[in-house]
Amino acid sequence: MNFQLLGINHKTAPVEVRERLAIPEARLAEALRRIAAHPGVEEALILSTCNRVEFLARTRNGSADLHGFIRDYFRIDPAELVPHLYEHRGRDAIRHLFRVAASLDSMVVGEPQILGQVKGAYATARAVGAVHSQLDLLLTRAFAVAKKVRADTGVGSSSVSIASVAVDLAKKIFGSLQGKQVYLVGAGKMSELAARHLLAHGAGSIFVANRTYERATQLAAKFGAEVIHFDQLYDTCDRADIVITSTGAPCAIFKREHGELFLSRRKNRPMFFIDIAVPRDVDSEMNKLDGIFVYDIDDLQQAVSSHIAGREKEADRAEAIISAEVEKFHVRLQTLDVVPTIVSLQDHLENIRQAEIDHVRGRLGHLSPEQDAAIETLTRGIVNKIMHTPITTLKTAARESEATTVIEVIRRIFNLRGEDAGRRDGWKTERSHAQIASNESGELETEIKADIGAKS
Repeated sequence: MNFQLLGINHKTAPVEVRERLAIPEARLAEALRRIAAHPGVEEALILSTCNRVEFLARTRNGSADLHGFIRDYFRIDPAELVPHLYEHRGRDAIRHLFRVAASLDSMVVGEPQILGQVKGAYATARAVGAVHSQLDLLLTRAFAVAKKVRADTGVGSSSVSIASVAVDLAKKIFGSLQGKQVYLVGAGKMSELAARHLLAHGAGSIFVANRTYERATQLAAKFGAEVIHFDQLYDTCDRADIVITSTGAPCAIFKREHGELFLSRRKNRPMFFIDIAVPRDVDSEMNKLDGIFVYDIDDLQQAVSSHIAGREKEADRAEAIISAEVEKFHVRLQTLDVVPTIVSLQDHLENIRQAEIDHVRGRLGHLSPEQDAAIETLTRGIVNKIMHTPITTLKTAARESEATTVIEVIRRIFNLRGEDAGRRDGWKTERSHAQIASNESGELETEIKADIGAKS
């Protein structure tokens, strides 16, 4: 299992560190092409959200210099990030991915947005060809595991989310949200969720500004909101009591001087900024102004703790599911590793059978259809009996640590060296997404038989 994961998240680094590695959606495809071409990387996925940036790879020889990729792509010395980075390999990388997809590693345990974000990262990686075989299989399984966790536990039963926590903070600041004006800067999913929660708690008018006017119009239509051209942002923002900002800007768009201007126009009536962007949209200096309250994504994390207390038991049940699924996937990968050798052995013996029949057919003279069928049955029976023991041995060894040794012995005994090595990666690459999805039940024995039959 040559899986390797390097990442940084809300648990290991503050937002001012995470934002240095954040990759906006517009640059994700290019970043994926770069990491997929990095030495030692066979497949790759990049997950960049407000709470985490993770690089997942299937490597050629069990290891790739992902620290080097960070250095080259971001122009950052990885040594600066070492205290904040985590790295997982093999089973640990699988476990981490399963936990992330199932929202067990989220700021708000059980929130549903992360699964959609992982699926979005997967879709982009497939579109650029960065995911195509084993990593495809792993991610597809991660989605199934996340679905199982949500179906079999109560982890996701509450509607708690970053957006709902932000609204709770707004209520504490204003006492009541009745009639409060809301300004959405950025037209992303998180902004939409926050707006829905605010309206549900009595907020009044909503304004929407986005660099792409069409997207702002689409979001505004959902709430009957007023659309503001982005170049009018600073002229109109003081109309809002609550500003929810989540853009892909590379640096802060709200600075101290903007806050001073807004307060002057509002005659010092307070403003509440919910900054859920990474990199942050609101300069930290804004928070020093009397009458302006700024909460970034890390501040929201501190407010989350009160919502998590009742979820420990369900989280424990989810962790047990994850552990079982990691082991099942590990066995599955090992079993898949022996299939190319089984297929190659079958092809090898079938070639010998056909060659021997052709060799003696001329000496046997004309054969009736019944005689020809009898020869076919006899020779196939002999080949199947010869194959039975090595195939059974390979299947058994696939679940043990000796799999690689047994594969090599079988290949040497039957002179499959070279032939099988060329098949292995090709066989895995040929497996389409539809084939993988159809095997999500994990019926390994059936899968092996089907793969052998397909190659016959």
